Amino acid sequence: MQDLTVVFDLDGTLVDTAPDLIGATHHALSDLGLPLIPAHLLRPWISFGARRMIVEALAHAGTPLPDPEIDRLLGLFITYYEANIARESRPFPGAIEAINTLTANGARLAICTNKRESLSRALLKALDLDRHFHGLAGRDTFPVCKPDPDHLLGAIRLAGGQPTHALMVGDSDVDIRTAKAAHVPVVAVSFGYTEIPVTELGPDRVIDHYHDLLPAIRDLHAARNRNPAT
Repeated sequence: MQDLTVVFDLDGTLVDTAPDLIGATHHALSDLGLPLIPAHLLRPWISFGARRMIVEALAHAGTPLPDPEIDRLLGLFITYYEANIARESRPFPGAIEAINTLTANGARLAICTNKRESLSRALLKALDLDRHFHGLAGRDTFPVCKPDPDHLLGAIRLAGGQPTHALMVGDSDVDIRTAKAAHVPVVAVSFGYTEIPVTELGPDRVIDHYHDLLPAIRDLHAARNRNPAT
């Protein structure tokens, strides 16, 4: 794996951030006196970013608002989330062991997330994960973000890798579409935040636990080496 770059999505893939993101959404909506939105209705929107979570929560509450008011609520969200970024968020079981093994085998690691770069760095630092990654591309790192393939390709470049020797790990339709558009193999985790089962989204491999990641990566990497044009 000396020449391989492995790019992870963050929320719902590497770290279970749903409790803190949903808590920040509830905090923002509380300014309007709205009732709490059930967590399972907000989880599928996490991959689209905080603003989308707020928009969908307002739609569920039957209270659509104009953009300036949504922006105000987003400000409340960000302020609260920054102060509580790792209150309940934790790496998924086996994630730390998997990234340690990848690093020990010479792989370069990167993050490609639709979370803002500053928040992504703060979360990784709070969980002592930042030291493992050679590159991080957040929602605002480049002019584009997922599902635009240049977001993923940019993350690979930041890590010093090449798209022809890279692989993505994600949990959602957004991640899978991004990887396919970039012609990068993608492993999907089944325990993320997508409402549609990842098996129906066409990833190259699906894993149910991080102890399955290394075998999946070795299999895909070997297959790509055998068929470099694919």
